[in-house]
Amino acid sequence: MTSPDKVLNFLDLTGQWDPSLALVMGGALAVAMPGFAWLRSRGCTLDGGSLPAPPAARIDRRLLIGSALFGIGWGLAGYCPGPALANLAHGSADAIVFVVAMLAGSQLARLLPELRP
Repeated sequence: MTSPDKVLNFLDLTGQWDPSLALVMGGALAVAMPGFAWLRSRGCTLDGGSLPAPPAARIDRRLLIGSALFGIGWGLAGYCPGPALANLAHGSADAIVFVVAMLAGSQLARLLPELRP
């Protein structure tokens, strides 16, 4: 699933749609959900620590803009952070450009609130 073509074909509902990415996501949920349910029923982590509280479900402008940028980047490049980092091992020029842009965007997102008056 590290191939941008796989991702772009998954997102192309009117062309050569490839549902294999949905199967991978479903498989991940099938593996993870029973584990999370078991931990919740125990009331503690495997080492006996307390379970973290779920984050507040606050939908604000920053979340919406960040989500939109993530989706646009994913749709244009066919990469999200995990597969892009995996493709660095292959020396993919596309992955290198994507990761550099991703890191620059992350730094910019941290700096922008500080630059506001």
